Amino acid sequence: MMRAPGGLLLDFGGVLADAPAGGAASPQMVQRVGEVIGGVLSAERIAADLIEGARAYSLWRDEISASAEPIELPHNRVWADFVTHGWPQQARAAVEHEATSLAYAWTWRTEWQVRPGIPEALRAVAEAGVPMAVVSNALCGAAHRDFLAGAGLSGLFVAEFYSDETGLRKPNPRFAELAAEAIGVPIGECWFVGDSLHRDIACARRAGTGTAILMRSPRTDREPDHPDVSPDARIEDGHGLLDLLRQSRVAS
Repeated sequence: MMRAPGGLLLDFGGVLADAPAGGAASPQMVQRVGEVIGGVLSAERIAADLIEGARAYSLWRDEISASAEPIELPHNRVWADFVTHGWPQQARAAVEHEATSLAYAWTWRTEWQVRPGIPEALRAVAEAGVPMAVVSNALCGAAHRDFLAGAGLSGLFVAEFYSDETGLRKPNPRFAELAAEAIGVPIGECWFVGDSLHRDIACARRAGTGTAILMRSPRTDREPDHPDVSPDARIEDGHGLLDLLRQSRVAS
């Protein structure tokens, strides 16, 4: 049996919310970029570069995650390095000026939904007086904040930490340490819940969290094995998290 958590650190995509892949070149996003650059490039060119940019940024994220202390890039660097590098200078400058608002639009998904059992689990944790924080890699954390606020969940968290705001990316252990410090709980007394072995569970282990829990999502199934990292428990959704929390309280 696991000890009851003194604090709870949770990923966003795949844990708090379903995070469907795709959408990098939605018609709305292509139109938004086209308006920002004054129509100097065709919609077809913008769509192609958004798709390629998303692919290149994803590869960069995988590469940087293998380093000792992964970092995040600011919004203007993401656009310049992965999307607009071949565009006319006027268009590049226009995108840089609107880099944050465009990052928000690129991040937001109308398909986001709170994962099953999450509201019940979070409210049970809050009622038990256990402080919680979000620890999420994100192109634009503001979009995640707004989703959680709209879902009526943001008030349950002491703090929300996103990679674009901290400049850190999981599995950088400092990311989890910042969250533990914010909720005022020693990292060794925290549970960390994520859907990625390579990012979340690796981060939890490197930071020294008391318990590392892997919640299954489509990304979990796509990931290769990580022979050096394993979770303390595997669950399917928020209902599974609530069951673990109840068991831990009985054990304590």
